[in-house]
Amino acid sequence: MSSPKGSRAQKTRLPVFTRKGPLEVPSPTEKDWSKDDEEDYVFKDPDEELDSLPQPYRMINKLVNLLFDRSWEVIEERDTLRKSELSWIQPTIYPPLVESKLNNMPNCMAVSQDYVFIGGAKGFSIYNLYNAKQVYVWEKLKVDVTSIWATDLGSEILIAPVDEMGIIRLFYLYKDGLFLIKAINEVDDTSKQTTCIKMEISQGGDFAAFLLQGAGDIWLDVYKLPKESWLKEVEHPQLTINPKKKVRQLQLNTLDPVTSDNSEMDINICFRGDVKLSLPVHIMKIKPPKPVTGTTFKSPLEVFAKLEDCWGLGSGQSHFIRERQWEQQAAIFTASYKKYLDGEWNEGPLSMATFHFLLPSCITAMPADVKSPSGVACVLGVHWTGSHNFFLYSLNRTLKDKVDPEGVWPCAAPIAVSQLGCSSSFLVLACEDGVLTLWDLAGGFPLGVVALPEGCFCQSVHFLRYFLVHEGRNVYPEGPVKSQMKCVVLCTDASLHLVAAQGTQGPTSSVLVERPAKHLDEAICAVAPVPALPGMVLIFSRNGCVHLMDVAKPHIICAFAPPRSYRLVVPWTPVFVVSSHHPCFLLRGDHPDEIESTEDDKNIQNSVFYFNFEAYPLLENISRNCTVPQPDFTDNVVFSQGLPLEKRCASFLQKRQSSRSVAPPCSWGCLWVKARCGSFDGKMRSAFTFSLQ
Repeated sequence: MSSPKGSRAQKTRLPVFTRKGPLEVPSPTEKDWSKDDEEDYVFKDPDEELDSLPQPYRMINKLVNLLFDRSWEVIEERDTLRKSELSWIQPTIYPPLVESKLNNMPNCMAVSQDYVFIGGAKGFSIYNLYNAKQVYVWEKLKVDVTSIWATDLGSEILIAPVDEMGIIRLFYLYKDGLFLIKAINEVDDTSKQTTCIKMEISQGGDFAAFLLQGAGDIWLDVYKLPKESWLKEVEHPQLTINPKKKVRQLQLNTLDPVTSDNSEMDINICFRGDVKLSLPVHIMKIKPPKPVTGTTFKSPLEVFAKLEDCWGLGSGQSHFIRERQWEQQAAIFTASYKKYLDGEWNEGPLSMATFHFLLPSCITAMPADVKSPSGVACVLGVHWTGSHNFFLYSLNRTLKDKVDPEGVWPCAAPIAVSQLGCSSSFLVLACEDGVLTLWDLAGGFPLGVVALPEGCFCQSVHFLRYFLVHEGRNVYPEGPVKSQMKCVVLCTDASLHLVAAQGTQGPTSSVLVERPAKHLDEAICAVAPVPALPGMVLIFSRNGCVHLMDVAKPHIICAFAPPRSYRLVVPWTPVFVVSSHHPCFLLRGDHPDEIESTEDDKNIQNSVFYFNFEAYPLLENISRNCTVPQPDFTDNVVFSQGLPLEKRCASFLQKRQSSRSVAPPCSWGCLWVKARCGSFDGKMRSAFTFSLQ
């Protein structure tokens, strides 16, 4: 896009010599002259000289050249990637074992016991986990179900679906009956309708907490669930008729149970709208902590007088900082960062809460007169967005009691993510500065603090059941393990890390997957541990790939994919569920024609694919032989330190007995005493040897 200077027809020009590089003054002496001086000159034909283009053609020329250069870089990069992929060992891709076709798109899934609960249009449906047959359908809503939870209560299941309006309902599934307990936040006046954002049910189903939002406010409602009364009421039902709700109950009773064509199905679930169950008891309403403002106290003694038995100490609400001091601090901050604060400040979003039900332990502060049964949650741990504090609230209270935290755990930075272990024995608090604090709730002490690499910030934490590498394979030790935990941390930059802690030893962090630098479609968007396979997690990528990774190596074991006619339309938010008690997981597959179809088109088939780990050659042996007795790990120093003291002493005595003859161990198994008698200078003497491990 440039033109030659001049023309032979107009003027004949002589060739010229042009010196390369900058001009400089030559040396006065001939001996200093360069011998290769002739090489510094280049011959140029004046007819080939180019004029610089005028604007805007010069800019267009640069843009076109830049476009060609970048295109060529992309071509070379793809060619290099294609050559490297040919040299890679591609993992084995396993297809689904069963495909369950649905008429409506499933929005969410949950698994409990032998059932799969799928939320979709106007309600939810129940499927058998083993044969993927539909057992029952409850569709009496005007909107879709967006999320669903299912909690195992023993022989019963508590189901909690949330619809698009944010209304959450509690259902009780017992044997062949489905019972509606209550719509927690449903009101007659739609202008006063609240929205359920998040919920949590305690281990065992004794308590439930719901994060509600409405009228520009947000709060946390905590309920006590009368599950013992529910069991009695469904075993000995008493029909109740409420005139105000007669129309609704009759409408629900018109639902017909869906029977399966499979003759092996013996259970046909039916809805029991004529049985009224006891309602959950509202025990507490928790609001976000108030912003810290200037004090109204006149002396430090008034500050301590406000605290009752030191409950709530550390929350920052009771202090002796004057309003004038806050104003001075704000003025200094504004003056220092004035150039960054010129824009208008917009009001931030409402503070969100993350909450967990904690079991009784010596680390949770509880009043002395409160005694909670073993295995039943006694404390609710809560932290709010942007807050440094992790608040502890006792669950032994009524709605009339004053809502004050019984304990506060302050952190050095705002808490971004928190996660409770599956057995409620461990807790991880991840702060916004990338520092993780690991707590052993059962042991009553912190396992340590670990910092993620620079630039990595926690997005989610996923606990793994503690495993060990025994004879080259991952196995679970039989029986309980003390003060040892492992978890995987997914960071905001799509990198994946393994965090491990062992007793008094400091926690360690290792990188499993690096942050994708060039190929952003390979970024990890979701992670799910697989309890049936020791030390393995499912990794979902933005390109729709699903891989199974062994975190001990680490490397990819295999991959899972739906049939080619299906794909993940929204791969960065996959709809899946992993069973905690069965070696399987379910994945929603979307048909390509569904994107171009309208909402009224009912001919489009949506499918849920069932993957069974025991059906694949590479995984069947891992799933079936994943537990090893603890005596096989006696030589493992790390594992032996996590065993209870009695088992450590018993293991030590067995080793000593195998090496030489010793006296039988003591009954309490913590101290081994060997007494031997001898004579020394005619006197009897006893020598005792103590050995404690």
